[in-house]
Amino acid sequence: MNLKGRLLISMFISLFSCFSSQAQVKEKVFLNRSCQPKSNIKSEINEAQFVLIGDVPQWVTIKGKNCSNPIVLMVHGGPGNPLSMYHDSLFKDFEENFTIVHWDQRGSGKTYLAQFEAEELTLDMITNNKLSVDLLVKDGLEVSDYIRNRLGQEKIIISGSSWGSFLATKMVHAASNKFHFYVGLSQLVNGSTNYAESYKKVKTMAIERGDNAALDILNKMGPPSWSHPSSFGKLRRIIRRYESETASDPVQWKVSKEYLSEFSDSRYSMFSEEFSFLKFIGLNDDGMINEVALDECCTHLKIPIYIIQGHKDLLTLPEVTKEFFEEIVASDKEYIQVENSGHDANVDMLSMQLDMLKAGAAKYIKKE
Repeated sequence: MNLKGRLLISMFISLFSCFSSQAQVKEKVFLNRSCQPKSNIKSEINEAQFVLIGDVPQWVTIKGKNCSNPIVLMVHGGPGNPLSMYHDSLFKDFEENFTIVHWDQRGSGKTYLAQFEAEELTLDMITNNKLSVDLLVKDGLEVSDYIRNRLGQEKIIISGSSWGSFLATKMVHAASNKFHFYVGLSQLVNGSTNYAESYKKVKTMAIERGDNAALDILNKMGPPSWSHPSSFGKLRRIIRRYESETASDPVQWKVSKEYLSEFSDSRYSMFSEEFSFLKFIGLNDDGMINEVALDECCTHLKIPIYIIQGHKDLLTLPEVTKEFFEEIVASDKEYIQVENSGHDANVDMLSMQLDMLKAGAAKYIKKE
C-alpha cells in the first residue's frame, strides 16, 4: 500500500493514551522569593512558552496557585497526545497543592507546529526526521532541568500515563537524582508482551460475547507483531468500545480556550498525532515500539515508585503491570488498583493520581 493509503487509514486510528543533560537556558533566572520552597508567600504562576530543548523549540506550560509548591512534570501518552490543551478540564484541582508542568514532546502538539511548517505529512517528513526513545528521554531530562532551574527546586515529581509512563520510567532510570518520586498510570512495560497479551484477552472476550464483527477484524489482522500500522488502531477501537461498557465516570476532554485555534489546525490535531504514531509503530513494524522493554532494562529504580492500574485495562493489562511491579527494586514502591477503570483516564484514576501525589509529597519531600 502506498504512503497516501497508509496515512488515510492511520488518520482514523484511535491513539492510546503512556542522558542527563543541562537545559539550554540562555540567561540566568532570578527567582521571586515567593517561588522559593521556604517562602510563606503564595505567588500564582501561569506560564506557557517555547523553550529550546535539543535545538528544537518545545512547548512547556507551568501552572499552579503557589510557585513554591512541589513541581509535577506530567509526561503525556500517545506518543503524540499532549495533555497541555486539556489541563483546565483534567488537572485544575491539582494546582492547589502542586505546580503542574506539561511538555508537548518532540513531534507533538505545539512542538510539532514549531518543528514543521509543512501543511501535509509526507514520506520524507516521516523517514528523514529522527524520533527515538533515547532522544525523547534526553529531551525530557532537559525539560526537567529547565523547570528545576526556573523555579529553583533541586528535584521535581514525575508522573506519566501509558506511553508517558514508559518514557517517565526511562527518565527516572537515567537520572533518578532529579526526581523525588514517580507516579505511573496504565503502565506500559513491554511493547511485545503488552500488545500480545492485550490481543489475546480481547479475542477471548469477543468469543465469549459472540462479537462476530470484532472477531472478524481480529482474525484477519492476527496477533502481533503487525506489519501494518492500522492493525494497532483496529485493536484499540475494540478495546475502547469494550472498556466503555465497564469503566465508570469518564472524564470530560475539553480543549482549553487558548488552544482552540491550534486544535483546529490540521497540523496540530491530526498530523502531529499521525507523525508520532507512525514513528512509534513504524511503517513496517520498525518503530519505537521495538524499544519498549522496561522489564529488560529498568527494574532497578532508586526513588519511590507508585503505579496506579485500572482493573479493567485491556491495553496495558494488570497482569503484565503487576509482574513488572514485582520485579522493581526501589527505595519504596506501591501498587494501587482502581476498580471500574480501564486504560484511559477516568475520574477515579485522576482522583487516585492526585491522592498519591499528595501522599508522596507528604512522605518523601522534606519540609524545611
